[in-house]
Amino acid sequence: MKFVPYLSFDGRCREAFEFYAKVLDGRIEAMISHAETPAGSQVSAGWQDKILNAHLVTEAGELMGADTPPEFGPAEQQGVSISIQIEDEARAEKIFDAFADGGTVTMPLEPTFWAKKFGMVKDRYGTAWMINCAQT
Repeated sequence: MKFVPYLSFDGRCREAFEFYAKVLDGRIEAMISHAETPAGSQVSAGWQDKILNAHLVTEAGELMGADTPPEFGPAEQQGVSISIQIEDEARAEKIFDAFADGGTVTMPLEPTFWAKKFGMVKDRYGTAWMINCAQT
């Protein structure tokens, strides 16, 4: 068994996953639009090109996600953060800065009593991230 975070988006899932693949050095395993499935008939014409299922694989784990049509409820992500545990401080800074660009820094990436560096940021797509460089 394993846990795989599944993220909801407001119509920018494709853009977000392409960004995550670049920042996290991952590869997109699936990017399926509503129009490519029988479920396409259940969403409006404006949502046919939106993503029904995306799957990203990185060295650290996997992410999945989809665009949530307005008729199925809000796509806002709340109450969860994705925590990245990373040893390389320079890479942690690069990832944090990429997520902060157009996003909101909740806690700057800086030394703490438990980590060489730790920071929290909500990226431009609404995903909350925690970057942690543990003490070694």
